[in-house]
Amino acid sequence: MKNLIYLFGISLIFAAGCSGPQKMNQWKPQDASVYSVEDGILTLEEGVLYYNGSGATKGFTNFEMSGFAKTEKEAVAGIWFHCGPDKKGYEVLIHNGSLDNSRKTGSLSAVRNLYKSMAKDGEWFPFSIAVRGKNIAVQVNGQDVVCYTEPVTPFRTEEHRDRVLGQGNFSLVGYQGKVVFKDLTVTRLPDDAVNLGDTLAVVDEQTDPIIRLQQRNFPVIDFHVHLKGWSMEQAHALSMNYGINYGIAPNCGIGFPITDDAGVRLFVDSTKQMPFCFGMQGEGREWPATFSRESRHLFDYVFTDALTFHDHKGRRTRLWIPEETFVDIPAEQYMDLIVERIVSVLNTEPIDIYVNPTLLPVIIRDDYDRLWTKERYDKVLKALKENDIALEINARYKVPNFEIIKAAKAAGIKLTFGTNNNTPEIGKLEYCIEAIKACELTEDDLWFPVERRSL
Repeated sequence: MKNLIYLFGISLIFAAGCSGPQKMNQWKPQDASVYSVEDGILTLEEGVLYYNGSGATKGFTNFEMSGFAKTEKEAVAGIWFHCGPDKKGYEVLIHNGSLDNSRKTGSLSAVRNLYKSMAKDGEWFPFSIAVRGKNIAVQVNGQDVVCYTEPVTPFRTEEHRDRVLGQGNFSLVGYQGKVVFKDLTVTRLPDDAVNLGDTLAVVDEQTDPIIRLQQRNFPVIDFHVHLKGWSMEQAHALSMNYGINYGIAPNCGIGFPITDDAGVRLFVDSTKQMPFCFGMQGEGREWPATFSRESRHLFDYVFTDALTFHDHKGRRTRLWIPEETFVDIPAEQYMDLIVERIVSVLNTEPIDIYVNPTLLPVIIRDDYDRLWTKERYDKVLKALKENDIALEINARYKVPNFEIIKAAKAAGIKLTFGTNNNTPEIGKLEYCIEAIKACELTEDDLWFPVERRSL
């Protein structure tokens, strides 16, 4: 089938001699929608505009839509497709701004929510939305941000029952502030169009807990992902497939991949256009003196653990390595030493998140629940609270236990999810999801970084 290009009116694409107002009939406002058209630019403030031009009656199945958008601060809009009088269809969100618990530009709302925008307020940015068969692909500023393949039996709550592929029209919806569009085009694609770039297995949503969190708009972010044995591009593909936002964290410290400020700058410059959060993992106890404050703040956030320290005999200890851990005093005494070292790290090191928390060495790990008494973990929680540090729920080690997580929540300590993978077999935050249910966590319990670096 020959592709047909349908012009999204209001002078978005128009022939010489035509003007925007002459194409007003290509968009049909709903009720008292607030919008304007001037010099080929559509400004939407509030309400709904349905496409009413060529092809609208027939509707669209497979298509590619592209254009440019610009947002004022805190503005929010949605681009809906496969919508109609009796169904809502899918929405791609337009909403820029700093990292927080709100969904950002490019989100396939309630199905693949994103929390870091690849665009900035006040600047034109290109975007595209494509449907080929069962695949939905979204790009922002030339970067893939969504690659979602709808399964044969998608999971949808009653509220989102219309978020399924089919056929329908387009609409622009203004929720808040001003969002400006220009150069919108839609290309109708053949009925048998296939996205050959989507090579990962389709997720079984009937057993998948992540889609259930997405339907609740519960932020799903793994802030503790390492590129160990795989590339940034492979991590990106898996992130889009799972529906889990990733925070990529290089190990920074003496003897680690990044050893100085120059290495930080090289890493940051090489990742500017990737749709991840980026964190610094400080290694050893020397890292605060190894990297400048300016270098640390090039990352979205900074974290460390307290697993490396000098023990009661001055021996360098790394608790996760049995050969470097020397428990040659009673376990209760060694436990008090661990607590003292953790509190010292939390009180003296400039971090946003405490990771791998409460992990014990293998030799005493079976006594975790007995050794982590309330008196001991209260000391750690007190230091977290006083220093405004978030507590990681770690999926790899399954720590802290639910008792400590509940106590942290009650104390008002913010929480994050993290894997700390040492292979590409990263998993899907299974322990963290268990904790959400067991500890009755809500999005208000989650920590988000303050945006500190430019795109």
